[in-house]
Amino acid sequence: MSETLPDSTGAIDAPADAERVAREGEPTLTIGLGASAGGLEALRDFFGQISPTTGCAFVVVQHLSPDYKSIMDELLSRNTTMPVKGVEDGVRLQADSVYLIPPRKDLTLEGGRLYLTEQSTEKGVNLPIDAFFRSLAEDAQQRSVGIVLSGTGSDGSRGIKNIKEVGGLVLVQDPDSAKFDGMPVSAVRTGVADFVLGPADLADYLERYVRHPLVANADNPESPRLENNEDILKEVFALLKERSGIDFAHYRPTTVARRIERRMGINQVTEFEEYLKLLRQSDSELQTLAREMLINVTRFFRDTEAFEYLEQNVIRRLVDNAENDTEIRVWVAGCSTGEEAYSLAILLDEALRA
Repeated sequence: MSETLPDSTGAIDAPADAERVAREGEPTLTIGLGASAGGLEALRDFFGQISPTTGCAFVVVQHLSPDYKSIMDELLSRNTTMPVKGVEDGVRLQADSVYLIPPRKDLTLEGGRLYLTEQSTEKGVNLPIDAFFRSLAEDAQQRSVGIVLSGTGSDGSRGIKNIKEVGGLVLVQDPDSAKFDGMPVSAVRTGVADFVLGPADLADYLERYVRHPLVANADNPESPRLENNEDILKEVFALLKERSGIDFAHYRPTTVARRIERRMGINQVTEFEEYLKLLRQSDSELQTLAREMLINVTRFFRDTEAFEYLEQNVIRRLVDNAENDTEIRVWVAGCSTGEEAYSLAILLDEALRA
């Protein structure tokens, strides 16, 4: 569903801290752009609109034919003064730079560096955008942004859920503006997109978002933390309970604060009291905040240590001590879309086969 852009008349100047980050070369945010068929036009519109001094690093993951000699760097260089370069294995991300995935490669981000691996020809459909978005979420956390542009298929729709989960920003090209709407439509249907806009409008919004104080100073320990403001949190909880019937007062304060501050950044609101006023006036925003508190993204074997413990100390013992024809039942509470339940079923099946 398309969102209405916040009023740009209240645009916020970039704080000194954001300028310091850019000078040191570390990106303020890491932006992943996924594109396929028709993506060149969208990328040119996007980079033609965005400022070359946002302090962000831009990583373009595009579906490329194995035999295709890409001239994307030359084409995009006509639309931006940022350096545009193909990824070299192990390169450290720099602010105000554009990185392009080479053909026949998968791309991941780890420790602020980009790593290349050969695409496998044995695993069927290759989803390089999903793979990069997942690593982007893990590495950049709330400083990650995933953008899904024109293309066929559904690549990117799984990865944006990971970005949403860690508090990153998810943007999708308006399907009506896309040359091929398969990827944008699939991304919109996940329900996790923060804004659905044309490429140039996505660039405009992103530039305002990155300059918001709560976004630019997200890691600054001296920045005011909502979790310490009990009066505002109490009223937010009351509004959420009235709207959703759920009492969020028992949620971890840091998690609640992070979700609220994320919505403040998205709505271009700088003061906690101002956001509280927005919640009182906007049922739509209150509904969105409640939904994001209950975000239901997940994946198989998500909590690795927990599943390893279950496998070694619970499931093996259950199976070893079970008599013939004994029935083993497992109940999984709050398992979102089922990945936890299926993960346990897989572990049980492997133990029984062993």
